[in-house]
Amino acid sequence: MIVYLLLTAFVLLTAFQVRAEEQTPYGAVITKQYLYNRIAFAGMFLALFLVSALRINVGNDYATYVEFMHRIGAGFWNYVPTEVGFNALTAAVYALCGFENYLLVFALFAAATCFCFLYAIFRLSDNIPVSIALFMLLGYYFQSISTVRYYLALSLAFVCVYYVLRGDAVRFLILTVCGALFHKSMLVILVLYPLARIRWRKWMYVLFAVLAVSCLFLQDVYLNLLVKLYPTYEDTVYLEGGTSLVNIIRCTAVLLFAFYAYRSELLESDDAALRFYYHANLMALALYVFCSFLPVVSRIAYYLSVTQIVFLPMIVNAAGERLGDGRKKKLQAALLLLAACYFVFYMRGAAADGVRILPYQTFLFHEMPPILSEMGTH
Repeated sequence: MIVYLLLTAFVLLTAFQVRAEEQTPYGAVITKQYLYNRIAFAGMFLALFLVSALRINVGNDYATYVEFMHRIGAGFWNYVPTEVGFNALTAAVYALCGFENYLLVFALFAAATCFCFLYAIFRLSDNIPVSIALFMLLGYYFQSISTVRYYLALSLAFVCVYYVLRGDAVRFLILTVCGALFHKSMLVILVLYPLARIRWRKWMYVLFAVLAVSCLFLQDVYLNLLVKLYPTYEDTVYLEGGTSLVNIIRCTAVLLFAFYAYRSELLESDDAALRFYYHANLMALALYVFCSFLPVVSRIAYYLSVTQIVFLPMIVNAAGERLGDGRKKKLQAALLLLAACYFVFYMRGAAADGVRILPYQTFLFHEMPPILSEMGTH
């Protein structure tokens, strides 16, 4: 626990010295603040990367991934459920190293995931310190230690938001395909992100409501479609479905906060980013409420709700411009306090099955226990 607390403290202290207005001094003299922002980015990345890369047997799927990598290294690609990108990367690393260097594979995933999350925040957020604080306190970084392939895809999807908002369809498509090579659930953003970006008419809200309610009556139809996309889910516990009350509360609170700010004329109604984030969280809430029968529904909804990292600071900043700096600081403090409460709640269950990021162990002092193949279990 102490490792995670020290890491969080370092990242937050570093982040709150970053100033967004000094990010890109095109045609201007490079200032001390500009240099600090770059050094801060590198420092935060290095700290996040090292904690993740130095771990061993930490994370819900760590041992499972080591087993999969062992089979891939032995040439048994047909005996693993992972995507071709993961398999090819593992095979390449093992071939280049000459031994089963699963530590390097995990380190590469850690580097890519941490970089993409930080890059997206620096590109999208108009309040970088608060966004980084939410990234840490809402558990996104720590969950990436537990769910490796999915969080690489999620970080790439977060970068895709930047290109969707810019209307850069080529980069959006390329990144999505690359992410799908490691977790094919990322393909859903090819539909969800453009849908969130467009301006919805009244009839579209009605259609959205009809589709949401239809999930209560056409569960078998939708499940059959999903099994065709994920044949490995057939006849497994993953088809039992389930939802998250905590995420329902989070999405509801975010939408109510945004709606209140809009009705109070604190937000610009024609802002493309605001529209995207609002629609994304609305669709995430609908998934949690109406699609709980879908296996691991959070994997779909998180592609949408991850926008909260930049959406909430955006609302606070916009409100601060109308209400004054004093009210802005109070709103920001309240937001961070709620996030800190969530962080405490998350860490209390960090050792439980499904998360298992505690106790933290590093290969510098610990060894990997035998995997199934080494115990003779097939």
